[in-house]
Amino acid sequence: MKRLSSRAVSALTNGALALILVVVAAVCLLPVAGPAVGLEDRVYRRGSAEDGVSLMFNVYWGTEEVYGILDVLEEYGATATFFLGGSWADDNVDCVKAIAARGHEIGSHGYFHLSHDKLDYETNVREIATSAQLISLITHIPVTLFAPPSGAYSDETVRAAEAMDMKTILWSKDTIDWRDEDENLVFRRATEGVEGGDFILMHPMAHTLKALPAILKAYRERGLRAIAVGENLG
Repeated sequence: MKRLSSRAVSALTNGALALILVVVAAVCLLPVAGPAVGLEDRVYRRGSAEDGVSLMFNVYWGTEEVYGILDVLEEYGATATFFLGGSWADDNVDCVKAIAARGHEIGSHGYFHLSHDKLDYETNVREIATSAQLISLITHIPVTLFAPPSGAYSDETVRAAEAMDMKTILWSKDTIDWRDEDENLVFRRATEGVEGGDFILMHPMAHTLKALPAILKAYRERGLRAIAVGENLG
């Protein structure tokens, strides 16, 4: 199959983004019912799998590390969820396709890494939907999960995600690998007290990639599987 040139891919994605904006505008006009349950009960911080742990990689950088992470996950027969920033995905179409082709789950991480707790409903919709629709156009797979950048969200954020049939996802364990460049610390935070149902937050950092084989080995030794967030939710 003949590969498209980078110019052709850029033209296609630019055209797709124009179409996405039309879709986003339509979503903003949809009536949204008031929440039937409390805000915290509509945000998912862990799953229900007794033997499943979910690695969540939030991606706005680190394309080379993403490819390395994919190789390690394949070596250990592990599945993960990648929450992609739309601006990154638009510049790394081949990498997005590689994540999907290797059987991993992809969610939205917004488009420009904004603080969603400070956005009104319409802007939340635009940020979430533009990213989700772009990813779907690249992978041909619907996006059903949204992880707010920095874990910042409000009722408007959750309502916006719900309007698009998407669940808002946070984490139960944070490796804080974006700040602490220490593979041993990443390993400890990803494995200490870990149990089935946990969501482990990570980023495509060089030291995280180095720690990943030991993390997956530790899970295996404890009888835990590395599974996608969607599977963990049940």
